[in-house]
Amino acid sequence: MSKLPNCPQCDSEYTYEDGQLFVCPMCPMNGPRKTKWLVLKLGIIRDANGNQLENGDSVTVIKDLKLNATTTIKQGTKAKNIRLIDEPVDGHDIACKIDGIGSLYLKSIYVKKITSVLGPVLTSRTGFFAD
Repeated sequence: MSKLPNCPQCDSEYTYEDGQLFVCPMCPMNGPRKTKWLVLKLGIIRDANGNQLENGDSVTVIKDLKLNATTTIKQGTKAKNIRLIDEPVDGHDIACKIDGIGSLYLKSIYVKKITSVLGPVLTSRTGFFAD
């Protein structure tokens, strides 16, 4: 059985699960399992779809993000080889480089993980693996 994280508000070790919620009996804190509790105590960072992100992943931006008056990151822009930040800066928990823009920080709620859809690579025309 895995140990549940301590309460992020009062640091009580007596937290418990109630359906889809973590509950702290020592203070009025409760919340869904996928929110602050896991991020604060376990260091899990998830994308907009709930997929766990790791260092080196590739992500795509899910909405237009305005950087300044003249620069906008368009929906669908890819960021390769991301780096997760241990201590987020104003909620920005991903460091990455985007071609044509440079290095910047992104919030994980505005990205989705790119997964590979390729299966095993066949090496002959018959559809069998080469020996």
